[in-house]
Amino acid sequence: MTSSPNPARDLHFLETALNLARRGLGETWPNPAVGCVIAREHIIARGWTQTGGRPHAETEALARAGSAAKGATAYVSLEPCAHRGKTAPCADALIAAGIARVVAPISDPDPRVAGQGFEKLRNAGITVDIGLCAEQAARLNAGFISRIVQNLPLVTVKIASTLDGKIATASGESRWITGDAARAHGHFLRVEHDAILVGGTTAITDDPELNCRLPGLAQASPVRIVADGRMRLPLTSKLVQSAHTIPVWLLTRPDGDPLRKQAFRDAGVEVIEIISGGNGMLNSAAMLNALSERGITRLLIEGGSALIASMLQANMVDQIVWFRAPKLIGDDGLGAIGPLGLNHLAQSPVYLRESIRHLGHDVVETYRRQA
Repeated sequence: MTSSPNPARDLHFLETALNLARRGLGETWPNPAVGCVIAREHIIARGWTQTGGRPHAETEALARAGSAAKGATAYVSLEPCAHRGKTAPCADALIAAGIARVVAPISDPDPRVAGQGFEKLRNAGITVDIGLCAEQAARLNAGFISRIVQNLPLVTVKIASTLDGKIATASGESRWITGDAARAHGHFLRVEHDAILVGGTTAITDDPELNCRLPGLAQASPVRIVADGRMRLPLTSKLVQSAHTIPVWLLTRPDGDPLRKQAFRDAGVEVIEIISGGNGMLNSAAMLNALSERGITRLLIEGGSALIASMLQANMVDQIVWFRAPKLIGDDGLGAIGPLGLNHLAQSPVYLRESIRHLGHDVVETYRRQA
């Protein structure tokens, strides 16, 4: 027999499932990051969605639980899937295992699921409780939900600047404004995102690798994307030279030189054509739609200032992670955000600060767009 509902125990086990789901951020796209706990009075087994979205969390947990799953409760951070894709439906697996009760926070907005998983479970006689930790679950998979509902990934802008918002001196020197702890935290942000996007000028000036250089996490480096309408990125750049090792996507205009595009493709770069916006830059919404259609759910933008400004102007930035060093450069330095063309304060994008944390001598603040 399954244990009877216990509010404190349900909260603890579902929060555990949500924490397990976080392990998959940046790894499971285009699938959601899901965690699952099989329990009675105590946890029997745990599982989370694996790299590339398979196996699913429920399958992992049930495999570890074995016959002990019969009569137990499954705590899942998102509605179990009900459709057959590359794997069998998780709702069917829970039914076959003899699970007696399922506790989940929210429905899966994917039209192939969208309540059908819960319906399958109920029709099989399984008790289904929905709603506990709903806000946390929605925030955790905000990128997946946004991709399904709006055809847009969750967009996070990362900035590392001085106190006066400068990212480099007038000569372009920027290494290093922030300290070791802040830079390590920045690399961990890369792990939690599916892709990193930078503008063409940043890619040319800095010649970055945009990979994760934390010990043991090199394999978690995200897709690296350059928005470069004029295809100025050198074929000798570090990004292009490593495209066969870690994926590189180039966003550029349809009317660009076809021979230049082929040269990038020959080097292993995926070339994606994007329409231009009215300001001569690539259209922000079109870029994000194209990335969403390729499965990207969580996008990290690391510069430059013009790209960040264009995304802010289009109201496409969901989160800002701002690292501030206790230094000043002055007005001749390079600003973190380009011109927004505002004439009135009421036009300013508004963000709510959610957290502030000290990293050595630096501070990192996280902001969320005001709804």
